Amino acid sequence: MRLDSGSFEDFLAAFKAMDPDEKRAALALADTETKHMRWVPNIGPQTVAYETQADETFYGGSAGGGKTALLCGLAVNEHKIAHIFRRESTQVRGIIDELTKILGTTQGLNQQSGVWRLPDNRVIEIAGIKDESDKEKWQGRAADLKGFDEITHFSESIYRYVIGWNRSTDAGQRCRVIATGNPPTTAEGLWVINYWGAWLDPTHPNPALPGELRWYTTIDGKDVELASAAPVEVNGKLVTPRSRTFVPAKLEDNPDLMRTNYAAVLEAMPEELRRRLRDGQFISALQDDEFQVIPTEWILAAQKRWSPDKPSGVGMTALGVDIAQGGADRTVIAPRYGDWFAPLVVKPGRETPDGPTAAALIIMHMRDAAMVNLDLGGGWGGSCYDFLKSNDMVSLTGIVPGGASAGRTLDGRLSFRNARAEMWWRFREALDPASERRIALPPDPELRSELAAPKWQMTSSSAIQIEEKIRIKERLGGRSPDKGDAVVMAWWSGNNKRRKSLQQQRSVRDLPTMANLGGRTLHTHRKRGAEVYSASSTWKDEQG
Repeated sequence: MRLDSGSFEDFLAAFKAMDPDEKRAALALADTETKHMRWVPNIGPQTVAYETQADETFYGGSAGGGKTALLCGLAVNEHKIAHIFRRESTQVRGIIDELTKILGTTQGLNQQSGVWRLPDNRVIEIAGIKDESDKEKWQGRAADLKGFDEITHFSESIYRYVIGWNRSTDAGQRCRVIATGNPPTTAEGLWVINYWGAWLDPTHPNPALPGELRWYTTIDGKDVELASAAPVEVNGKLVTPRSRTFVPAKLEDNPDLMRTNYAAVLEAMPEELRRRLRDGQFISALQDDEFQVIPTEWILAAQKRWSPDKPSGVGMTALGVDIAQGGADRTVIAPRYGDWFAPLVVKPGRETPDGPTAAALIIMHMRDAAMVNLDLGGGWGGSCYDFLKSNDMVSLTGIVPGGASAGRTLDGRLSFRNARAEMWWRFREALDPASERRIALPPDPELRSELAAPKWQMTSSSAIQIEEKIRIKERLGGRSPDKGDAVVMAWWSGNNKRRKSLQQQRSVRDLPTMANLGGRTLHTHRKRGAEVYSASSTWKDEQG
């Protein structure tokens, strides 16, 4: 039986509605039609995932749904060259065991290379891809099946890189990617919820049904959903979209495992693991790293509080701006209205190639004489800062993330290694459920993962230090945390009137100036003839 897109629910409903005699007849017919197959999928979701015409399929959700068996069954039945991956090389044993069970022998397997050659000339290669650099080993390695077991253990960049060679020189050979897995347990796996967002992200504006096909292509570095499989023109070239789908599976869909005691094992697990492994809940039970700066649950709570309508009577407080002049990074503007953040403005770096162009974009989105808080740390924002300042166009704060910090945590116990550490920690303190703030963040999956990505450590002088951005980019699959940085800077900028009043009380001709406000310190230094803030504080009246 071949399944068309969108037939998942109908398929299950039709089978479940059969009386016992009809089910026996259907199974007997299936046995006849599948007697030539080395492996036969179970009736239900496993068959749907086996038969789907999607280019990229995510199968799983709950534990015990037969995920590894699906990968191995497709490899021995349908594909000539299959590459099946686990994150750790030591984890491939489970795949080898499953293939051995299907084939009844290990004949043809080279244990050292992980290559399994079957008598009918099919080739299955089983490997681990642990680090980002390991993906380079698969450059140019074509296979008509690329399979990822436990996809949330891989980074997005590894996945995207390796599937670039999902192809075959045989015109009649079907090519596809199968990813299997349970919901992510760490923030690093959140990219999967974004990639298959139409099925997994409860905030997605256009949800998809299980097994339904959706088509995507990449435009200016961003995945764009299209209405159909029809080719589209992208930057002067005709591009054919690729289809994706998600097929959920539970233990109940796997009769072989249901006959064991595995259901009782799942029931006995702690509640947070039970939600993830038994119920397949994708936005729950994340186990944050103990040194994660902002707990994921706090970010999710802030996104849950968000609504599309900004609070009435609240003007724009600040714009957090992270500038990219060309290159692969993005220019991101985070508009903030008190505790409410508007949807982020994101532009490819090539659209802001110089200071005046970036300044024009800022002016376009600024309202209510809001403070513009601009990152000067990477050098990209310097020309934009100079242009805005020289033309006296906006209320402007330049931030040097590596500059000194004179602040301390709210409990007064710890200091900060630099301004960047203080900025991120202040946002953490504001998101804390114990805080009086009720920050509302747009339900942007990339923002969610970027805010959850940074980790911190304590220096020998009891100062909080945020890890280097290059480490954060590695966990984000090579993507810079532009959105997270912009939001953190928007919160940092403070009350425009208080900053203006402060600037009026002193002259920028005076070199390093210290102003004490409410027992906390604002440190400034002179740069390009204007105020540049190396660090600041969270004043109660500036965050409103």
